[in-house]
Amino acid sequence: MNAPSCHAENAWVPASGFQLRKAGVQFDAVRVDGDGGRRVADVMEQMTSGDPGPIVVEANGRRGVYFLLPPGSTARRAWPRWAMPFNACHGTVSYLPVPALHGNTWPLAWRCPPPADGRFVHPALLRSTVLALERLLSS
Repeated sequence: MNAPSCHAENAWVPASGFQLRKAGVQFDAVRVDGDGGRRVADVMEQMTSGDPGPIVVEANGRRGVYFLLPPGSTARRAWPRWAMPFNACHGTVSYLPVPALHGNTWPLAWRCPPPADGRFVHPALLRSTVLALERLLSS
């Protein structure tokens, strides 16, 4: 998917490389590692006609897939153990890697860049997709 220009709503996206951003300020996030994360992203893209909101993928290590959600939206939801929420509640501090829209950002890349209107991944849609995949894989 081609990356749109970054508007003021997405000022948290760095101009080059990648930077860590504190979760719970501009966004919360949920990380799903490996092939499971990529499957969740596939389903989310299909359900939203290719526009699920911002999703960052990692090329090495855990091969994490980071789904960026509205700030404060992950804290009071029960997530499966393989879906790691990142937020700023209960005295925790979490940081997420955010790549630039263009240039060398390895090992990170935008699978789905942030929409210019500032929208994020819908928390209930993501949670239901993760739970459905968990049920499918456990059967």
